Amino acid sequence: MSAPRDQHFLVDRRAIEKIAGFLDVSGRRVLEVGPGEGPLTRALLDRGAEVIAVELDRALCEELEYVFADEIAEGRLHLIPGDATRVDIPEFDLVVANLPYSASSKITFRLLERGFEVAVLMYQKEFAQRMIARPGTPGVGRLSVMVQTYATVKPLLELSPNAFRPRPQVRSWVVKITPQEPAYPIDDRKAYADVVRVLFSHRRKTVRKGLKSGKDTFDAETIERVIASLPEEILHRRPEELALEDFAAIANLV
Repeated sequence: MSAPRDQHFLVDRRAIEKIAGFLDVSGRRVLEVGPGEGPLTRALLDRGAEVIAVELDRALCEELEYVFADEIAEGRLHLIPGDATRVDIPEFDLVVANLPYSASSKITFRLLERGFEVAVLMYQKEFAQRMIARPGTPGVGRLSVMVQTYATVKPLLELSPNAFRPRPQVRSWVVKITPQEPAYPIDDRKAYADVVRVLFSHRRKTVRKGLKSGKDTFDAETIERVIASLPEEILHRRPEELALEDFAAIANLV
């Protein structure tokens, strides 16, 4: 079967076994997003996992229902057709998945909001590198700040295009994501997310100008109050120059 949309099927057996073996999944409820034709699903099931597989493509769902009919009947595999960024997902402990490239960001944010113990996820290499870009460096962005605020990220494995069918144009990274409590107090997580989004939407502007450009998110009175309360040292910086505690300080004023 050909790959739908931007999905690239992982066909390298050694890579599949490595990914399935990075976590102890025996007896755990494991979420897999984008199972495709099911090789990683099979590897997880063979290790004793109870798998919740979310697949957008209807044709692939039908194929999975046929291939894993026994596991579905036994309750070891729960197949959920739909978009992983929106569909209802039952409770799970761990996440192991080769994420669709185009939905990587939305799915990652949703998983962090939902909560999990540990995740082993595959991304485009460039995307994963942005996830681990340190605050205060040129490569940092909204993704870096939001992920590193609520989790630690550790690269585990790099894969060449030859590991997939069809071959993508990019290399891939498998990373381990472990949720953690923020290192600095955050009074309101939504306000924090709004501040990070607004500032990086105007990343070439200083914090002062970036906040003033966020009138669709914050009312004028709030913007002026926050600017009046922040030290000039922070107001003159650009978002990429801020540390995580700076974003927290701005959000707590909001």
